[in-house]
Amino acid sequence: MNAATAPHEALQSYYALHSRIYDATRWSFLFGRNAIIHRAAGFIRPKSILEVGCGTGRNLNVLRAAFPEASVTGLDLSANMLHIAKKRTRGVQLVQRAYDTPTGGFDLILCSYALSMFNPGWERAIETAAADLNPGGIIAVVDFSHTNCIWFEKWMRLNHVRMQKHLWPVLKNHFISLSETRHPAYFGFWHYGLYIGRSRS
Repeated sequence: MNAATAPHEALQSYYALHSRIYDATRWSFLFGRNAIIHRAAGFIRPKSILEVGCGTGRNLNVLRAAFPEASVTGLDLSANMLHIAKKRTRGVQLVQRAYDTPTGGFDLILCSYALSMFNPGWERAIETAAADLNPGGIIAVVDFSHTNCIWFEKWMRLNHVRMQKHLWPVLKNHFISLSETRHPAYFGFWHYGLYIGRSRS
């Protein structure tokens, strides 16, 4: 492991364990996952979709149901997560790699609780998404926003999650904002955000 590969290897090691319990535990944290897909459907009927950080494939099935005519690709760094996704999804393409190089040709890119875990790498992922979108395409992001509880912020950081409102200004710099909202979780213990942006090209 070197300085360049350390963050990727740390995340892969983390999910080698957590992939087994991910779906059983994350439902109590990951709010707004259906809402962001339904909100995206109000702006576009995509023919090609990419989910960045698709994990165990839960959102891929929702995307397939919401956009049955679209081709759907799920990308994730963790082989363990993709192993589960392969079992639970049908009719999607799964790709294992970091999201730091554009391939192009997507009408909709979904990032669901992924960008806040790319530390470092979240800015590069946003830049890659901007390059990957077709003209008129949109990015849909649901993710942690912030917390005013210092110990919770530190605990989330130990779990590779950054919660410092850092995503939203950079998203607005790269995309034409169409919709942006914040929502409290557990009576404001922390907040999460939903963002829809259109390609500037």
